[in-house]
Amino acid sequence: MKRQFGAYILIVMAATAFIQCSIKPQPIVYGTDGCHFCSMTIVDTQHAAQMVTKKGKAFKFDAIECMINYRNEIDADDIAQYVCNHYTAPEELIDATQATFLISEGIPSPMGAYLTAFDSKTGAESAQSKHEGKLFTWDELLEHLNN
Repeated sequence: MKRQFGAYILIVMAATAFIQCSIKPQPIVYGTDGCHFCSMTIVDTQHAAQMVTKKGKAFKFDAIECMINYRNEIDADDIAQYVCNHYTAPEELIDATQATFLISEGIPSPMGAYLTAFDSKTGAESAQSKHEGKLFTWDELLEHLNN
C-alpha cells in the first residue's frame, strides 16, 4: 500500500512539473504589458508578438519588428515558438513562422515598419490589393529586416 501511494505521489509531482513547464504563449494584457525590446506598452491588438523559449519563458513585444530585433540579440536556437497577432482577428495569436507578412505604408504598425501579419496568403493578398506593399514569408522577412 505504501509503495502504491509513493508511486502515486511521484506521478502527481511529475505531472505538475510538466504542466508548469509547458511551452506555450502567455496571454498579452493589452494596455498593461510592456515590450521586452523597446519597453513601450503593448496596446495594438493587431501587431503584437511573442516568443517562447524551450524552457517556457515568454517574451512579449508591441510589434513583430521588435521581436525580430530581439531575436537578433539572443541565441535563436533557444526559442521554441514565435507567435504574433494577425490583422483580420485582433488579439488572436498565430504561428509567425507560418504567417504571410505585408509591409505596406497603408497599414501603420507601432514601431513604424508598416509590418503586419496575416494567417493566410489569401488574406495578405487581399490587404495588399487595398493597401499596396510587399509580401513576405517568415524567412524572407528575417532576411529583409536583417539586411
